[in-house]
Amino acid sequence: MNKSHNEMDEIIRQIADEPKRDNRWYLTAVAKARDAVAQAEAHFGAPVKVTAKTKTKANGKFVVKLTFEKAD
Repeated sequence: MNKSHNEMDEIIRQIADEPKRDNRWYLTAVAKARDAVAQAEAHFGAPVKVTAKTKTKANGKFVVKLTFEKAD
């Protein structure tokens, strides 16, 4: 596994270690992020570096933007 998958695995572990609650939406978001990493790696044909930007919109929505580039 490459670094980006290990980082995602750590995020999943941290979420799973939180007090039990309905995690469906969290797990869905993490699964989508993992899929995006896999798609970016397939696109570049190499491991990727992921950066994230977050923003709270005026309507109250919290937006996360992931940017992928080839890892060094």
